[in-house]
Amino acid sequence: MLRDSFGRKVDYLRLSVTDRCDLRCVYCMPPEGIPLKPVSEILAYDELVRTVRVAVALGVRKVRITGGEPLVRRGIVPFVGRVARVRGVLDLGMTTNGTTLAEMAAPLREAGLSRVNVSLDTIRRDRYAEITRRDALPRVLSGIEAAVRAGLSPVKINVVLLHGLLPADVDDFLALAQEMPVEVRFIERMPIGCSPSEAFLSAVGVRDRILSLPGVRETRNGEPSSAVTYDVPGFAGKAGIISPVSRKFCERCNRLRVTADGRLRGCLFARETLDLRAVLRSGRGDEAVADLLRAAVHAKPEGHDLCASGDDPSAAEPMSRVGG
Repeated sequence: MLRDSFGRKVDYLRLSVTDRCDLRCVYCMPPEGIPLKPVSEILAYDELVRTVRVAVALGVRKVRITGGEPLVRRGIVPFVGRVARVRGVLDLGMTTNGTTLAEMAAPLREAGLSRVNVSLDTIRRDRYAEITRRDALPRVLSGIEAAVRAGLSPVKINVVLLHGLLPADVDDFLALAQEMPVEVRFIERMPIGCSPSEAFLSAVGVRDRILSLPGVRETRNGEPSSAVTYDVPGFAGKAGIISPVSRKFCERCNRLRVTADGRLRGCLFARETLDLRAVLRSGRGDEAVADLLRAAVHAKPEGHDLCASGDDPSAAEPMSRVGG
């Protein structure tokens, strides 16, 4: 069992499989994109599967595949199948922007993917094109429908709270949760790779709007979770709030992250990382990999200091490299 120096059980591994993405979201990268890592520096599927196998032997039970955009990497469906077959992986999820999910939802489910999170910040086509610099909203909405049909349950929709958000935008998503069995989660934007003035919009207003719905009640499942979720009578789905800045949940953090180029992070905001790729390619055995995983867990900080830190968040690595 992996436990950090503050007694938290770490049983959740997030794997970024690529730093590439087919969108150019304004809060993630410039219009021309970011310099990409050479393919030789990106972990191979064999290396990622080995990491999962060692992590599971240490007590990891939940794995999430992220990017960049994981569905742009060739061979992603067979890779999902390989991870799903690692004995001890009880929950295998993926975070995607959904642009190709309509075609891939069923094959992913068949390969062993349990559930999917779709990153979607608006369901208004003009605003979507403004945010992502791409006109792909109809494809994303079709992908969400395909994921529901395929049984990738629960389908969660991650909505980053951006400046310019209108009450009507929130109501659009609540209407979606009313009509479809999806969990819409409104997420405070974390100040990574952006200027401080653009970084943060509190979730308080959205929380108040949810709490104004008739009969709404907060639900908790007893597991470590970053989200507070709400059941609403008459809704096919749910609404949720994730507040990493205004109501940080570090005391419940059970995560370890691997970036696409093989850096281990015990915290999303960590500046210091461990070089997993070097160990994987050193010719040393699995115990060396296990030792590095233990070291990353031991180095997990008690919590982030986003509100108190004087660091310039624009100097941090962009999310497309860190992994969402």
